[in-house]
Amino acid sequence: MLGQPKLEVPAVSVHEAAAMIEEGALLIDIRELEEWRVLRIPGADFKPMSQIQDWFEDLPRDVDIILQCRSGNRSGHATHALITQAGFERVFNLTGGLIAWHSADLPVERGPIPD
Repeated sequence: MLGQPKLEVPAVSVHEAAAMIEEGALLIDIRELEEWRVLRIPGADFKPMSQIQDWFEDLPRDVDIILQCRSGNRSGHATHALITQAGFERVFNLTGGLIAWHSADLPVERGPIPD
């Protein structure tokens, strides 16, 4: 809309995210199941963006939440939506997503989803 400032989506680097997760932040992978099955960040909660209406209200509001996708694009849009449409204040986008995480040699899991 004309005249309204664009919201800068709060974002964290992969190293900032790793530190935040160690301190108790919640990491949510919003990719789709086919992507999740191939490669994922250990400990991430799987909540696909295609079903965001089904799960966003269950998110805690008293902890930091980091949203993550493949490149940071989808999770950026979801972060923006949670802030502007659902009133979340402690939500961040993982800059560069799984690509940046993997490129930084941070831990990933491959293949079948563990029990």
